[in-house]
Amino acid sequence: MSRASVVGIAVAVAAAAVLCAWATVATAAPVASFAPASTSTATAPPPAPIARPSGIAIVVRDRVELRAAPRDSANQLATLWQGEALEVRGERLDHLQVWDYHRERGGYVRANQVHRLSSTREPDAPALLAVLRFVRDTPGAESLGIGIAAAWLRAAPAEQVRGAAGIEVFDALGGFADRLAQRASAGAGGNKSAEQRIAAHLDVAARYGVKFRSFERDQQVQVCYDGEAFHRVLAATSAEPGQKARAALALTRAECIDPALGVTARAEVDAWRAATLDRVDPTALAALSQALRNRVAMQRASVWSAIAFRRARHGEPAIEAAQRSLDELGRVVAGELTDDDLPVFHDAAMRVNATRWAAQPAATPALRGLAIRTVAGEPGQTCVELVESRTATSADAPPTGAPLARRCTWAQVWVASATSSREGNAVALAVQPGEAWRELWLFRRVGRAWTVDVLPPASVLPTAASLGYAEFAGWVPGGSQVLVARESRGDGRYRRSFEVMRLTTLAPDRQSGDPAALGAFQRWQDAAWKRDSVAVR
Repeated sequence: MSRASVVGIAVAVAAAAVLCAWATVATAAPVASFAPASTSTATAPPPAPIARPSGIAIVVRDRVELRAAPRDSANQLATLWQGEALEVRGERLDHLQVWDYHRERGGYVRANQVHRLSSTREPDAPALLAVLRFVRDTPGAESLGIGIAAAWLRAAPAEQVRGAAGIEVFDALGGFADRLAQRASAGAGGNKSAEQRIAAHLDVAARYGVKFRSFERDQQVQVCYDGEAFHRVLAATSAEPGQKARAALALTRAECIDPALGVTARAEVDAWRAATLDRVDPTALAALSQALRNRVAMQRASVWSAIAFRRARHGEPAIEAAQRSLDELGRVVAGELTDDDLPVFHDAAMRVNATRWAAQPAATPALRGLAIRTVAGEPGQTCVELVESRTATSADAPPTGAPLARRCTWAQVWVASATSSREGNAVALAVQPGEAWRELWLFRRVGRAWTVDVLPPASVLPTAASLGYAEFAGWVPGGSQVLVARESRGDGRYRRSFEVMRLTTLAPDRQSGDPAALGAFQRWQDAAWKRDSVAVR
């Protein structure tokens, strides 16, 4: 069997899964008249003819009333939501007589509140595709779009479903489902009416076979589409580069990774994410818009930074992965970023910068009369010791000499980042607890004693969704000040600052969001920091 035949069969199977609700509508038995039965057997009129199906209608508005009679004053039987499919049994006045198979009841709806499809299939397909293209970018119309996509799959001939039009519909279907999941994750801010609407739209999508998964992240429910339609797009050899790029981006979002995954499972997910993004042919990227190319590059940079961190944590070579993340971030054209892409760009930059030390060879830097020594602590723990250079030992030799200062951590210690002030009274060290969170450790001499303090990216308790770094940017001559760059996103807030910090109190003397506004940064910023960091971009 040829590869094209296999892809065609896969697309047909996906279409059948989405159309399970339509199959019920097409094969169910007709319903009797909605008029109440007579209680007199002697004078009972002859039974009314059974209503025969005359097509299908899609609800195009929210909160459409299903009523017991073709009048606005009739009893309301149910509330219908956009995207729901109804079987049409007849017409009366300005209403349609319909049957709702989900609720197993019939009633009447206003004809102008539904989009009616003909009883024959093929003539509807071109019109439905045009409507789908119109609705595709309409916010809040996701469940309606899913219903229209399912209607097109029902109406279109098999060869169209397997062709370019079918790929376009699956691309749109995945986009609708993904946007609906993002709306559900964002919540309604305590608005009960909006919460009811989101829940109803999710229920409508589920009736068409669209599946979602949810889990708790930072005390909030994260809803994610399972990506079935996007997988079909990636499997289609004739899919356009833009369609494959959108599918890969939707399937590899970091927020849809279950935080309960173990270390091994998470590493496998990251490897799969990298392979999925690489399915977007690099030679085809030139045909994409710059905005879409930027999104692919930012996603790749984020994924490869996570891979680099996990490899380093397991003692595996991480230079190649870290350099790949830096290269991908360098492909982003900042001037072509949309307003929606700017937060994504900053997040990708924080992830990459947090792990950039993995791209440097694991060397022990020469400090002024001092050295950083790492020794094993509890299982999985690393203890960092500051020692005088004459007592510093190699990594293979047992530690000797009393440390001047000592602190233990389960984080990744980047020994190559260690740097000391010219006066020898302070040492800065990069320590990374998480894949997107890096701290700055400052060893300071206070009198004759040494202390070690931790400067976090922000004064918040880091969570799985927190991003940020705090890093050394230079020493100010005199031994009393240090330059620090910080950037973070946490608790829904984004912040970036460049600080001239006093070593005695670790309080900023001056700070700004732009390093050019600080004279000390212009004169004393570290050359290696300026060359390697992505804090200034």
